[in-house]
Amino acid sequence: MASKTKSSDVKVLKGQEAEDAILQYLKRMNRPFGAVDVAANLKGAVPKATTQKILVALAEKGEIVQKTYGKTSFFVANQASIDAVPADKLTELEVECKTVEDGNNVLAAEVKAITAELSKLKNCPTDEELEAQIASTKKGIVQLTDRLVPLRSGAPLISAEELVKIDVDWAKWRAEWIRRRKVFMTSVLCPPTDPSRPSTHPVDTVADYQDSFWQLATDSLPPQEAEILLEDLGIEFDTTEHKTLEKGPLCAVQGTNARTNLKRKRE
Repeated sequence: MASKTKSSDVKVLKGQEAEDAILQYLKRMNRPFGAVDVAANLKGAVPKATTQKILVALAEKGEIVQKTYGKTSFFVANQASIDAVPADKLTELEVECKTVEDGNNVLAAEVKAITAELSKLKNCPTDEELEAQIASTKKGIVQLTDRLVPLRSGAPLISAEELVKIDVDWAKWRAEWIRRRKVFMTSVLCPPTDPSRPSTHPVDTVADYQDSFWQLATDSLPPQEAEILLEDLGIEFDTTEHKTLEKGPLCAVQGTNARTNLKRKRE
C-alpha cells in the first residue's frame, strides 16, 4: 500500500474534478485498486470517504468495473472503454522490439569476446614479470656465452680417448675408496664398552667406526697427539660434502653408465 502521508500543499479536489482525477488515474495505471489505495496514491487530493463514493458511482455508470472479494472491493478501468492499439501500430512495435533484440544479441556477443580477451590479458605476465624474465634470460645468455669463450679462443677440446680414461680412473679410484672404507668400517672391532654387545660385533655405522676405531687407537693419547697421529696416518672422516656427493647423480649409477653421470655432472 502506498504511503498515506498527506502533503499540506496538495489541492483538495471536489465534484467533477475529483471524479475526473480518479477515472484518469485508474485508466493510466490500468490495474485494480481499493478505495484506500487510490486516495493514498492521489496524495490526499480526494478524501478517502469521497474516493469510495466516486468509485462506486463510476462503477454504476460503467466507467470502471467493481470486483468484490469478501468485504473488500477493488476497482479497475473498464477495458472496453480503453482505446485499443491499431494493428499497424502493433506491427511497428513488434519490428522495433525485434530490432532491439538483435542489437542486444550483437552487444552480448561483443561483451563475450571482450570478456574472453580480458581473461587472456589477465593470464599474461605483467610488465614487472616480463622485465624479471628478460633479466633472467639475459643472465643465462651471459653465462652460456662465458662458457663458449674457451672454445671460441681455440682451446683444445677433450677427446673421446681422454673421456674414456677419465671414466676408467673415476671407476678405479672410487672402487678403491669404497673398498678401503668397507675395510675400515667392518674389520675393526667395537670396544667392549657395552656388556650387551659382544666385543667381536662388527662396526655398523660411520658413528660406530668413528667412536670405536679412533677411540680405541687414541684413548690413551692427549688430544694434541691424537691430532698429530690423525695427520700422520692420513685419515679423513666423511664430511657432509662427501655424503651429499654419494647421494648425488655422479654416484647414483655405476658401471656402464659412469660416463653418462660424468657428462651430467659436467653440464
